[in-house]
Amino acid sequence: MRKSFPISFEFAYQLLSLILIAIVVHAVYLGIIRPKADVILAQQAAMAKTDNAQQTTERSVYVLIRDYEQEACFILLFWALAIMIYKGVTTSRNRALLQQDLLPLAEGDRILPEDTREFARKIQALPNHQRNALLPRALLAGLQRFRTTRNIQDVAGATHAYCVAESERLESELSMIRYIAWAIPSIGFIGTVRGIGDALGQAHKALEGDIFGVVRSLGVAFNSTLIALLLSIVLMFMLHQLELLQERYVSETDAYCEEKLTSHLHAA
Repeated sequence: MRKSFPISFEFAYQLLSLILIAIVVHAVYLGIIRPKADVILAQQAAMAKTDNAQQTTERSVYVLIRDYEQEACFILLFWALAIMIYKGVTTSRNRALLQQDLLPLAEGDRILPEDTREFARKIQALPNHQRNALLPRALLAGLQRFRTTRNIQDVAGATHAYCVAESERLESELSMIRYIAWAIPSIGFIGTVRGIGDALGQAHKALEGDIFGVVRSLGVAFNSTLIALLLSIVLMFMLHQLELLQERYVSETDAYCEEKLTSHLHAA
């Protein structure tokens, strides 16, 4: 029999989003950005031959972002934002469970070891996408630990351990976004090296009086670094917001377990 290798929904989402973003961004560059940038550069070249320096020094957004390095930076930025949107929506959806009363207890009620099976069945009756969230898993672990050990301190340690493990998992899953945040400035520096190399290759034209090619190549060098650094600033800000959301989710889950479960346990 043929073995199946299931692909997770998150991996498929990341792969398809990268392909779609690359297609859309490249189409925008081919249809809008590069044609307009070429027209502006042609006008500047014509003005340079008439010695009108004021026209040649005008800056355009299309010229700033026309090169391949900027295109790659935009693709990586939108891909990272797509991944962050997915993780942010998932965290917010799991965080909404904190508003539900998964352990319906009144003030002063106590949970005895023999009551844990009943409460566990209520949590296990949740839909799959909710039962796999951090809060139901931590509560189930605490109830099972209390049924076997009858030790309240062990229950607190078990729920806290689940929260710590979830925090570490969320942190590790952000490694791809951190890599993209590092790769964007690196691509900008590659454009800087390429632009400076092109400018040096046209140094003989500058000696003959034609400096437009050298200026254009230097523009590639500085524009790629400028755009890459600006995009990395935006990406790091969004990454910080996502980390803050996930940290609050884990800490609120830990507090929920302490308030709704541990404080109601009674081992006598």
